[in-house]
Amino acid sequence: MGKKKTLSFTFITMIIGLMLAIQFRSVQTPEVRDTRDTWQLREDLNEEMELKARLIKEIRANEQKLAEYETERKQGQELALKNTLNELKEEAGLTDVTGPGVTIQISKLDDELLLDHLDYTLSPDLLRRLLNELNMYGAKNVSIGGQRVINTTVIREIAGETKINGRSLKNFPLEIRVITETFEDAQELYNRMVVSKAAEEFFIDNLKVNVLEPEMSVTVPAYEDSIRIRNIESVKADKGES
Repeated sequence: MGKKKTLSFTFITMIIGLMLAIQFRSVQTPEVRDTRDTWQLREDLNEEMELKARLIKEIRANEQKLAEYETERKQGQELALKNTLNELKEEAGLTDVTGPGVTIQISKLDDELLLDHLDYTLSPDLLRRLLNELNMYGAKNVSIGGQRVINTTVIREIAGETKINGRSLKNFPLEIRVITETFEDAQELYNRMVVSKAAEEFFIDNLKVNVLEPEMSVTVPAYEDSIRIRNIESVKADKGES
């Protein structure tokens, strides 16, 4: 019985000693944790922060480009409006125009050439026919006696005087300036007017027509009066539109 107790005591002692040894080893050698996941998270976080910084930089750059595009768009719209306005003014005859063209002079016959010694007369009908002929041969801009011819121009006789745009055409020689699209068009118009029967018709009224050689630079003055626009109303903007 005593021997059995001795073995049990010895076994228990060994177990206690082993446990003490393990505990002592644990205290002397601290547990080393695997920190690779933490470093990986830090690297991922750094990459995300760098990506965010790049995205913010790109967003700011894009916003700046958008602002520049908007500015250019507004400036482009203003420039386009100005160009359109200038084109409309030119088409309406409100600006001086210079280009290739022909000058035609209408003057009185010498006294010895006057038919039946009658005075000269400038017929508005004859002048309108001449203008129609010029338009048919490629005239783009025309002035008669310094008065610009536009769509609303009226040539008529008032109190025995032929008038255009309300101005009398009584000073001779009377100069008609014609601008064409190209110099070749001016040459073609010159060739046609030289052989035109208009000269004979004016001769009957004791006037002579002289067609000058085409030039590269002929200036037609702007229409002097205000253009009246009738029966036009402004368009009302829909709701939500400015």
